[in-house]
Amino acid sequence: MDLGLKDKAVLVMASSAGIGKGIATEFAREGAGVMLFGRSEVRLKQAQKDIASATGIEPAYTVGDMTHGDDIRNAVANTKARFGSIYALVNNTGGPPAGVFDDFDDEIWQNAFELTLLSFIRSIREVLPIMKQAGRGRILNLTSSSTRQVIDNLILSNTFRMGVVGLTKSLAREHGSAGILINVVGPGKIETERIRQIDTTRAINTGVSIEELKQAAVKEIPLARYGEPEELARLAIFLCSEANTYISGQTILVDGGFVRSY
Repeated sequence: MDLGLKDKAVLVMASSAGIGKGIATEFAREGAGVMLFGRSEVRLKQAQKDIASATGIEPAYTVGDMTHGDDIRNAVANTKARFGSIYALVNNTGGPPAGVFDDFDDEIWQNAFELTLLSFIRSIREVLPIMKQAGRGRILNLTSSSTRQVIDNLILSNTFRMGVVGLTKSLAREHGSAGILINVVGPGKIETERIRQIDTTRAINTGVSIEELKQAAVKEIPLARYGEPEELARLAIFLCSEANTYISGQTILVDGGFVRSY
């Protein structure tokens, strides 16, 4: 299948490692022009090197923080300046702290909002005029399987990830006539630093080893393993490609069959 991504400009947020890096790699493999974005220049340079080695195409990068509006505007401006336009935006960010309702005050709630929801709003606000002018575009928002089934001890994520779903549904209706398709992908247990952090916290709280905790988690996944970033990335690039012409406003999980809800 020709995904029509060759020479398309793509901005992938939080892409120095994990799922974001996996998605950026697959875009490069398809010949897209990729802009990486992350807080650590050291990690971005390593990701740039790794992706170039794997695909033969070296991505560009912009250093910045998803909670800083000026950094997001800079990333969008750099992408447009480098590639002439922006065809696709992949919104991605690290998750807020684990914990239950009584653990968090207003400041932590505000920080989680800015990280998990407002950052997506800001980046979409910046790219929409570019996509409207081009008469086409693709936006993908990465959330969590918690959009279908809440995850215990992750109340901040459970709350704001659903905000992203509402945002996506609304924007799909508002901007579909402009040729802009926008969707959500919700990762389940994908082998990333975020999952390792969550597993570590749970292991400490429950008094079991990380390995025992992971074995118990895998028993609840029909495919009997955690997923890999590239497995989610293949879906992501399809949804952002020209091969996708009619899927918009949808939330699709990549969870190995874990979530039981319809």
